[in-house]
Amino acid sequence: MSAVRKQTTPPSTALPYFHEEALRFLRGLKRNNRREWFEARRAIFERELKAPMLALIESVTQGMIDYAPDHMREARRVMLRFYRDTRFSADKSPYKQHIAAWWGRGGMQKTSGAGYYLHLSGTELIVAAGVYMPGKDQLLAIRRYLLDHYEEFGTLLEDRKMRRSFGLHDPLALTRAPKGFPVDHPAAEWIRWRQWGVTTALPAEAALTSQLPRTVQSHFALAAPLVGFLNRAILSAAPPGARASSTARPPLALY
Repeated sequence: MSAVRKQTTPPSTALPYFHEEALRFLRGLKRNNRREWFEARRAIFERELKAPMLALIESVTQGMIDYAPDHMREARRVMLRFYRDTRFSADKSPYKQHIAAWWGRGGMQKTSGAGYYLHLSGTELIVAAGVYMPGKDQLLAIRRYLLDHYEEFGTLLEDRKMRRSFGLHDPLALTRAPKGFPVDHPAAEWIRWRQWGVTTALPAEAALTSQLPRTVQSHFALAAPLVGFLNRAILSAAPPGARASSTARPPLALY
């Protein structure tokens, strides 16, 4: 793992938490989502948001060696783009209103499979884990896996320690069982889901303390068994040695 540790070194000496100026920037951007406003304050973004986020990602990533070693990646590859893709959107504002990170599993595309998510806006800190907006192959793989492993999934999903820290993310459930699946199966409710995950919203001020890496780590570690289960489900349907792929949308599309 020494090679991984060397690769994940952040490109600055920033501390792994934020300051009030970061929240002021994000609140100001919400009111002034224009390139002219942003460019005049780019130095603030780089110093108060980008650098601390990379440092936070590095700190969290190093801790993953204990519970999610397959998710350890370079910090710059974990941090998500701050620029919006406006090609197919009526909203042409160029920037997101939050800075975000996604720890996907090694061997999978950046926005596919089960992973760990974090974002900071001017009002809240979101910590989440799971599978979000999976492509049809992954969707089918998880549903089929649940047919035989529903008891394990139920135990993981209702783990008391995890559920004290997380609520369920909106599963975007179908109104009826998908084609080819039994309607009376013990996992029928979960099979109707279109995404499987947990999430929590903390006050934005939680990001302003040196305890931030520990807060994120403790949440991610609690969700690790659930993330592991979902990735096993996806990989169970993948050909030996094949990379898991998906047409999934980025997790940040959910927030």
